[in-house]
Amino acid sequence: MSDSLFSVKEQVVFVSGGSRGIGRAIAAGFVERGAKVIITGRQRATLDATIAEITAANNKPSAIVCDVSNKLDIDRAVSQAVADFGRIDTLINVAGVNRRKPTMQISEEDYDFVLDINLKGAFLLSQAVGQQMLRQGSGCQINIASLNTDRPLKNIAPYAMSKAALGHMTRSLALEWGEHGVRVNALAPGFILTDLTEKLWSDKTMRQWGEINTPLRRLGQPEDMIGTAIFLASEASKFLTGQIIYVDGGFTAGWNWPIPQQ
Repeated sequence: MSDSLFSVKEQVVFVSGGSRGIGRAIAAGFVERGAKVIITGRQRATLDATIAEITAANNKPSAIVCDVSNKLDIDRAVSQAVADFGRIDTLINVAGVNRRKPTMQISEEDYDFVLDINLKGAFLLSQAVGQQMLRQGSGCQINIASLNTDRPLKNIAPYAMSKAALGHMTRSLALEWGEHGVRVNALAPGFILTDLTEKLWSDKTMRQWGEINTPLRRLGQPEDMIGTAIFLASEASKFLTGQIIYVDGGFTAGWNWPIPQQ
């Protein structure tokens, strides 16, 4: 890059949930800018396909199979990354799942599935990578939060609960680790078109509602997250920690009432 203030070249960047959607787009953005990227996911075939697609000129990312709901998987993946690269400069905690159901239809298995990945997994991965960053005396962690971190959407209570807790996790770790040179922030996407949300936004009423209530009058693309992630990982944000940045096209700016024009 022409301005080193925003450079992430040669950074070692660990992206959980990096094989699809927002994680894939962010991983590709770092690869294109010269970072040494490790992506994780639960399926080897999906990871391999992603690696082939996001490899840039002379910069091939690597992949590790890892289910973040499994602590043994996390410890093994982080140990492998450190053994391969000697350090981890940036962690991007993306892995997340959802089950859309009214609360009275949510089973214990549904609850555990969502919270084990979205919250417990994110915490354990932050902890494992944080241990390495504290040894280094430097590092940046970026948690992928949500509009639900600000206020819940209907019929996704466990997901909303997990993302609200992720906001406090971000602040808590920032408070603890700042004095050791480790910054922790969160990036909260708005309504983003991904493979997992394609069915939801294919509904004409839903699509119209989302676009009307987003001041920029469109839904987001995964690539819209790259710039903020690069900023948070770079020297440009070196005095920024404990913050949640909403990359949502203005959705959380206020209520977009259909008041008739005078």
